[in-house]
Amino acid sequence: MYQYYNGLVIREGVKGVPGNFVEELFKEAGWVRETPSWQKEKFTLMFENSTWAFTVWDENRMVGMVRVISDQIMAANIMDLVVSSNYRGKGIGQKLVELCVQKLPHGDWFAHTSSNNFSFYKKCGFEVKDLSQNGTCAYYGYIQARIDGDR
Repeated sequence: MYQYYNGLVIREGVKGVPGNFVEELFKEAGWVRETPSWQKEKFTLMFENSTWAFTVWDENRMVGMVRVISDQIMAANIMDLVVSSNYRGKGIGQKLVELCVQKLPHGDWFAHTSSNNFSFYKKCGFEVKDLSQNGTCAYYGYIQARIDGDR
């Protein structure tokens, strides 16, 4: 599936995500440094072993991504969410979280992150238990299910 968002293309899928683009985003985010050649395949395999994933493209450049691990019934975890620094503040991250939650709207969603990202996840509808510590942000789908009349 493809969709357009503010002149960018969002692609859904876990297959065919070029590992070199993922590595570049991770480097920019400070998540990795130099990766030995024998480990390069992990950037492709981590997508192939995910449940859902979305990547954001500006022409031939990947500028954002998110991947999810889930049982597809009750719970899901946002494993990695990153947007290139030149594209931050344009709603891309929020759009990616929205697309994720749509996959399991009445499920429980979790995002383990550092405290500097808590305000972002709160804007996305997640609860944050302790703002002073690194921890898990949670979106409880059963609350939305009750609002929708499904529980």
